[in-house]
Amino acid sequence: MATVNDTDFSDIYIIPDGSAYIWGKKTPSGLVATRPDDFDEFYQALKDTFDGDNTSYLVKYKGLHYRIERTETLEGEQFCARKMPHTVPDINKLGIEEKLLNYLKSLSGAAGLILLAGTTGSGKTTTLSALLREFLIRDGGYAFTLEDPVEMPLDGIYHTVNGELGICKQTTPPGGSWSKGLRSILRSKPRYVYLGEVRDPAIASEAMRAAISGHLVLTTIHAATVTDAIQSMVKYAAASGISEDMAYDLVGNGILTVLHQKLVGVPRRPVVEAVFANPDSSKGDQVRGIIKSGKLNLSTTIEQQRIRLARGIPLFD
Repeated sequence: MATVNDTDFSDIYIIPDGSAYIWGKKTPSGLVATRPDDFDEFYQALKDTFDGDNTSYLVKYKGLHYRIERTETLEGEQFCARKMPHTVPDINKLGIEEKLLNYLKSLSGAAGLILLAGTTGSGKTTTLSALLREFLIRDGGYAFTLEDPVEMPLDGIYHTVNGELGICKQTTPPGGSWSKGLRSILRSKPRYVYLGEVRDPAIASEAMRAAISGHLVLTTIHAATVTDAIQSMVKYAAASGISEDMAYDLVGNGILTVLHQKLVGVPRRPVVEAVFANPDSSKGDQVRGIIKSGKLNLSTTIEQQRIRLARGIPLFD
């Protein structure tokens, strides 16, 4: 019996007539039709779980979680269901370039914002969840997530390499209020804060404020480049009621790392572009200065840092 859970796919697209399609794997984007034996039951679960309001939601189906995006089209309701793994993958097995990955792992003791950008389906959530898992295994500590919906199975206890523990608790915004949820989380004094995708000014502003208050904050954003990701954070922050100059200053002070990820090839592998601010915020830093100036000419800095990493040269003196 071929079940939905057993079928090999990341996303399944269900159009209004009930037909379902998954990636065919022969080309980067081509689809093929699919209809597992229990598809009708799965399809009904997607419909029944929708509450009539939130079009992004989580469905638990026969032991697996699916992140659902429901869209109203001219012909009726359409679904994209993303299959979430049983466990958070080991970041060392995702295919990220080794020296870049080693630097990212070294940030477990830092404070600031790690912002991962990319398009839909580029693996942002998987990579960032795997990075948080790595931090908890390396150094332990308390982590909270604030997500809507909850995605990767991060909740639990982690045994560190030195015999101590890390703990992660996953939460959703109470009553839909990200500000209220994050204030509650910060009162619990977490080491790490994982926020679901930045989608509005409230989330952006709260993420930046948490980042400059001594926490290591991880979040994703929908953006086409590293520069676009920073610009979007500035616009969101400004839209929360502060001036644009103050928004650039806030983002410049809070940023630790901005990454952009895309998946390429068949099979797909991540290609990551990055820019890093000095983890020691008390020292002069080119990236923070560029952001605060409002002139986001980062291409040269991105390339210089890439070369330094590749050659094993420290990024900061």
